[in-house]
Amino acid sequence: MAEFKLRYGEMKWYVRRIVEADSFEKAKELAEHYVKAINKGEVIWELSDIFEVNKPLTITEELVEKLEKA
Repeated sequence: MAEFKLRYGEMKWYVRRIVEADSFEKAKELAEHYVKAINKGEVIWELSDIFEVNKPLTITEELVEKLEKA
């Protein structure tokens, strides 16, 4: 499994996506194909970062409370 960010131009808009695959290499490949597939209009997204994750980031009440206390 991998998580990657997409960046839109100079505005630095980021969108995060999770890729499920058998290996990190396969996840990177799928992320690259995804970006190419969505770039068919006026908005052009760039693959910004990709990294291996064990589980997707899930925002929970506990996480928010922990961040607020920090």
